[in-house]
Amino acid sequence: MRQRRTLVGVLISVLALSGSALTATAPAAAQSARCSMVDVPVVLAVLPQIVRGQQCLPATSTPTTVQLLVHGGTYNRAYWDMPYDDGAYSYQRDMAASGYATFAIDLLGSGASSQPLSTLLTGTTAASVVHQVVTKLRTSFDKVIVTGHSMGSGIVVLAAATYRDVDGVVLTGMTHSMDLLALTGIFVDGVRPSTLDPVLSRRGGDPGYVTTMPGTRGVFHHPGDALPGIVTADEEHKDQVPATVVPDLLALAFVGPMSTGINAPVLIANGQQDTLFCAYHCADEDTLYAAEAPYFSQDAQLTVHLTPNAGHSVALSEHADAHRAAIRTWIQGSVDGAVND
Repeated sequence: MRQRRTLVGVLISVLALSGSALTATAPAAAQSARCSMVDVPVVLAVLPQIVRGQQCLPATSTPTTVQLLVHGGTYNRAYWDMPYDDGAYSYQRDMAASGYATFAIDLLGSGASSQPLSTLLTGTTAASVVHQVVTKLRTSFDKVIVTGHSMGSGIVVLAAATYRDVDGVVLTGMTHSMDLLALTGIFVDGVRPSTLDPVLSRRGGDPGYVTTMPGTRGVFHHPGDALPGIVTADEEHKDQVPATVVPDLLALAFVGPMSTGINAPVLIANGQQDTLFCAYHCADEDTLYAAEAPYFSQDAQLTVHLTPNAGHSVALSEHADAHRAAIRTWIQGSVDGAVND
């Protein structure tokens, strides 16, 4: 475990010297992907629903392993393919350019997926939906890695620990040492029902769906890292989340030890300046590892990575290239056959 963290650290040191070159070539990644929309039928409380997602494959090959990408609260699949700066912040297109397949879904109630009654959506039911998508992906891919962000990471924990049907788990924007006071402040002062939002209210959802107040997306970014343009794009593409997902996610995934049930390799990859979900143990990787290791079994072979200067929404950081590179290195080392040669 310590060796794995050292190898990732070496890679990031190299990237730090050449990061500007990687960023400059990012738009080329947009031309190195075959992306298409896919609908996956699922069942929620015996009711048929549709999960819509974007699948991105390398331009000239089809890997045997896929990453299922699960966005955070008040985000949608655009988090993984932000339409800004010619794809420079796109996790999906950058992964495709490096030979990786991804499938980024809109969780139920978000984006282009079905919008059921909000009270039907909890962390547990969302995990069931993720499990159904994993089952579908296994008809086309040999291995499935589930990669979550923030609330999506909590859902991934519940799904991976309950159904134990994945080959790897990547948790971003999540630890078990959240700043509950800061997060409570966001929910009290920074969100409102989506019915009051001039854009999201057009979907006709019920008041149980909430979204962030205008001008508050900066809290998800480190001030010294995120450019104003990406924060604006974040605001423009924000989404809604059912408030009913919070109680069991908080109790089971973020505070409780349910993650000990995960039987696949786990990578925690956070922004070092994430003051919301990595508030107390992100001074360095050794500290984070020591704090998180008790929440995982030996089967998880826990590895951790911190992206310097990045905030909570690490995939939208100016240092996101290092974040993505660390995940690729971990996949190659911990999930065999991630890329077809």
